[in-house]
Amino acid sequence: MLKRAFVAHDPGRIRLRFASRAVLGIGLAVALCGAAGHSLAAAITGGLAALLALFTVTDPTVRGQAVTTALLPVVGLPVLTLAAVLHDVPVARDLAFLAVVGAGVYARRWGPRGHSLGVFGFMAYFSAQFLHTVPGRLPELYVAVLLSLVASSVVRFGAWCYERRLAAPVAVAPPAGGTGLARITTRQAVQATLGSGFALAAGQVLSDQRWYWAVGATWWVFVATTSRGETVVRGFRRFLGTVLGIGLGFAVAVPLHHEPVVAAVVVALSVFGIFYSAAVSYTWMMLAVTVMASMLYGLLGVLDADLLMLRVTETGVGALGAVLAVLFVLPVTTHSVTEVWVERALRCVHTCTAEAAARLAGSEDADPPRRVAELEAILGRVRLSLAPLVHPLNPMRARRRRARHVLALLDDCAREVRGLASVAADPEASHDARLAAACWRVETAVEALTAPERPARATVAGGVFAHAAATEPALAHLHGLERALAELAAPLHATPRAPLLPA
Repeated sequence: MLKRAFVAHDPGRIRLRFASRAVLGIGLAVALCGAAGHSLAAAITGGLAALLALFTVTDPTVRGQAVTTALLPVVGLPVLTLAAVLHDVPVARDLAFLAVVGAGVYARRWGPRGHSLGVFGFMAYFSAQFLHTVPGRLPELYVAVLLSLVASSVVRFGAWCYERRLAAPVAVAPPAGGTGLARITTRQAVQATLGSGFALAAGQVLSDQRWYWAVGATWWVFVATTSRGETVVRGFRRFLGTVLGIGLGFAVAVPLHHEPVVAAVVVALSVFGIFYSAAVSYTWMMLAVTVMASMLYGLLGVLDADLLMLRVTETGVGALGAVLAVLFVLPVTTHSVTEVWVERALRCVHTCTAEAAARLAGSEDADPPRRVAELEAILGRVRLSLAPLVHPLNPMRARRRRARHVLALLDDCAREVRGLASVAADPEASHDARLAAACWRVETAVEALTAPERPARATVAGGVFAHAAATEPALAHLHGLERALAELAAPLHATPRAPLLPA
């Protein structure tokens, strides 16, 4: 697990840049708040605003990222005001918090920007509980948030805008799924609200001061998940990361939080760990978050062993609230989500093949590399949706083996498509009449795997080795692609009892 988080392949050192820029941007924001004479609470609020701006704003273009960042205070400051005004009205405060939770999750239907604004709004309300914000402190917090967003933006869009030198990432929209309660984001908003209601009530039984930790745990379990299986796995990883972080907190935060310089270094290292590990290990990201929170409580003068143990308990309650909600309230099954993403991956394979064939035929409009990037993005979503099935704790061993087989074959497809696109980019490559026939067989194979009527599979398999002796690179990749698609039929439609795609 440690190797996965810190030794995982980092193409172009993107994760390293992401984490290093975050430390610089957040450090600048906190330094400016300190230079402006702000209190520790205001500096923490500003640092959190900078962290969220650098972490959650993921629009595919730099311009889109700048627009979303500018909109963050438009959402966050009114929510912060609401939380402060309701600070001494518990019932209204709690109901408003649940409304913010539901609205924040529902905002995911508007893509990356809606997601970013929803998270920022939630964290504005959460931080008000964390710092016990009252109306009299709002002016200072407003200035801290705005100053910190400007500081982080100077780093992100000015001093270190490495995205300008990179190809724009492909945005893969989640499945829409109809209207009303048929829409996944609507279901999740209901689930998150009810799950947070459970966490809020149970959290207040445990502590009338730190109950919001439970709500925060429920919220973050829902972020970036779609199906009930994904949510259960994420809840487990969150709890595990918190437990590991508390253990490290006892070793580091408890004895060292009285040393401001040491505490600042530990917080900076935690920020780096959050950003560096986020893409590869949610468990390790949560460990870093927990250590950072422990240090911040130490700086605020309230850290002790009982507080750390309370955090573990509240996190467990919050994760339980999320799990209960996704299991019993308008459940979105792992199977239904996996079906959508696997089908999209297969259709993208066909699109990639057609684009490469068109380029080989001389079309200047064909763009195989972009289609390959789209396939890679979709496969990332397939891996996330299949994570519950391939998890070591999944008791259904046969289904786990089949899910791993599907992932391996889809990776084979991606490798062959990348090779085909590389060949198509060669100006010396030329069109061969056999390419059209091979591409047609790929289309037939995809239709056989995804169409409800399921054409006869013998037709697909029968043509796979028709030109096995071909040595041309493009044909070799196409034949490898045909083999992988033909082999996918078995794990995808193995039994009617537990199919990965419906029979």
